[in-house]
Amino acid sequence: MVTLLDDPAPEAVAQALRALARDVGDPYRMDDAVLARALGRGTAAVLAEAGGAPVGVAVYVVFPSTTRGRMGAFVTDLWVAEGQRGTGLGRRLLTRVRDRVAAEWGATFLRLNYFADNPGAVAFYTRLGFRPMPGETWVTLEGAALDALV
Repeated sequence: MVTLLDDPAPEAVAQALRALARDVGDPYRMDDAVLARALGRGTAAVLAEAGGAPVGVAVYVVFPSTTRGRMGAFVTDLWVAEGQRGTGLGRRLLTRVRDRVAAEWGATFLRLNYFADNPGAVAFYTRLGFRPMPGETWVTLEGAALDALV
């Protein structure tokens, strides 16, 4: 049986993210102290456990959209263990995030990004109804370009 835990301890979130990244062969680069600080200041998580082991996690942050005139949540990470894929756990995690941000913030939309070279993720999010928004493009500023920003 899979149990969802709201606002788990930062150490549990870090452990889950590390284990789930390893499970799918992805790198995990987040510093545990930085993650712990973020989890107490605007970033939140829902952890899924089965038999005391992490099997899924959603990490998210709530934000205002001035163009929509409403609050939303950006899901920064959604991880589901290989053995739990296809069981509805990803949907359950997103539903929990939706319900929490709606109750606490009146949020009316979820936003996330995924890697286009991951056909399973593309199919999953498309099936749930996630769509690119016309006229919106998300971009990233980092590294030397971020340092050079004046």
